[in-house]
Amino acid sequence: AAWLGINIFLFTYYFLFFDRDERYFYTRAILGSALAWARASAKCLNFNSMLILLPVCRNLLSFLRGTCSCCRRTLRKQLDHNLTFHKLVAYTLALLTAVHTIAHLFNLERYNQSQQATDGSLPAVLSKMHLQGSNKWLNPIHSNQTTVEYVAFTTIPGLTGVIITLALILMVTSSTEFIRRNYFELFWYTHHLFLVYFAGLVIHGIAGLVRGQTEQSMAEVPPHHCAEYLTQRDQNCTHDCCKDPEFGSIPAESWKWVLAPIILYVFERILRVWRAQQKVDVTKVVMHPARVLELQMQKKGFSMEVGQYIFVNCPAISPLEWHPFTLTSAPEEDFFSIHIRAAGDWTERLIDTFQLETPRIEVDGPFGTASEDVFQYEVAMLVGAGIGVTPFASILKSIWYKFQQADQTLKTKKIYFYWLCRDTGAFAWFNDLLASLEQKMAESGKADFLTYRLFLTGWNTSIANNMALHFDTATDTVTGLRHKTIFGRPMWNMEFAAVAAAHPRSVVGVFLCGPEALAKSLQKSCHQHSSLDPRKVKFYFNKENF
Repeated sequence: AAWLGINIFLFTYYFLFFDRDERYFYTRAILGSALAWARASAKCLNFNSMLILLPVCRNLLSFLRGTCSCCRRTLRKQLDHNLTFHKLVAYTLALLTAVHTIAHLFNLERYNQSQQATDGSLPAVLSKMHLQGSNKWLNPIHSNQTTVEYVAFTTIPGLTGVIITLALILMVTSSTEFIRRNYFELFWYTHHLFLVYFAGLVIHGIAGLVRGQTEQSMAEVPPHHCAEYLTQRDQNCTHDCCKDPEFGSIPAESWKWVLAPIILYVFERILRVWRAQQKVDVTKVVMHPARVLELQMQKKGFSMEVGQYIFVNCPAISPLEWHPFTLTSAPEEDFFSIHIRAAGDWTERLIDTFQLETPRIEVDGPFGTASEDVFQYEVAMLVGAGIGVTPFASILKSIWYKFQQADQTLKTKKIYFYWLCRDTGAFAWFNDLLASLEQKMAESGKADFLTYRLFLTGWNTSIANNMALHFDTATDTVTGLRHKTIFGRPMWNMEFAAVAAAHPRSVVGVFLCGPEALAKSLQKSCHQHSSLDPRKVKFYFNKENF
């Protein structure tokens, strides 16, 4: 809301400023309202360009998350929407670029028409003032042979504007969900056109093609009183208004807006490079069913919290590509681990490489996510879809260690865990952890602490028949666990209603690592089952974002 309000204020303020200010009286005589549209959108472009890098400064966000540990829950939750805000600002930049470009195309056309006009009108007279002296030109087009296309591709503002627009189009179009999921490399490389974007933005306005009357000239020849003399005066005119007005360029301002964020981002990248150069020892490699690779690693000075993620690079595959993976180890362990599912060219090549040898790995992170807050809730609902179970592996492992160490500081009293998988193979690598948790909690007298439900969303008749034959057995035929696998998808209204009934006065944290469609469903259920009475049950939705 604050961001939207500032955008509306900037656009409205500068639109009215350039539409009414005396300094641009003569400029408006040529350009009309297109001047105000171009300048107002330019101010908003500068403001949003200042913001676009901040949501992707991961170290900054981790620092803010740490310093806000005592802040209100709603304030900390805003940090989890960093990528959503990044996308929102990016789409706004695209919209403002379109407005700015269209307005300037109108401006160029009107500049060209005024230069070619011979009717003695005010725009025609103003367009010939370059013949009177170097500081007196207002129209940047000084020849009847100059075309709009020539100005667009030969002047600094025109050429940089074209380059900026092309870079922005490529970045926005390659950021769609389909391309990011299926052609991540294309998304990764085209997104680095932001360097071209900012370089073009900084030098875009240095030529100063759009001009206004200088302060000194306005004092000598006020435009409202003297404009008529420009079209009617003769050579012997002695009136004060007979003096030609002088014009000056609007100074380039974009660099003032983006300098601080660029410096901050440079330091961010330097820190990432420095951390990436630190040696990483791969201590164990495990190949799980369903093409899931587990890497256990050690790195000097590495410290993590539950639910955090790291970026991984394998120079043998690509020296520039970094991919995010949630940590599946617990902070109490002397190593950190990730699980990698084959889901694209890079992950396929990484898994194939590790089956042949152990290549060098570089690691950047860890970085904070919403799952860090799981132990801040009395009751937690953890929902994972497929490989999206990884952040909850870290949480459940940490709980196992806390029970083993009889940790009395654990605020969480109950955890509900839901895992949705398409095939039975995906359950295999997580079964051991759940089985050990079952045993440990039973030994600790807290068997009711963890309730988990495993949902198989894809199956065939042989699996269903096997389940039917062994329905009365003590353990599940698919997972070997005490809780039976459920066929189909969860009925979320029933699940939330049951949790609300069991914990009528609790604050419940709902954590998801999964697709957007599931996120919308859970968020809707959180709103529906939260009580308006602050003394009763309240559901807070949290989603992992990379």
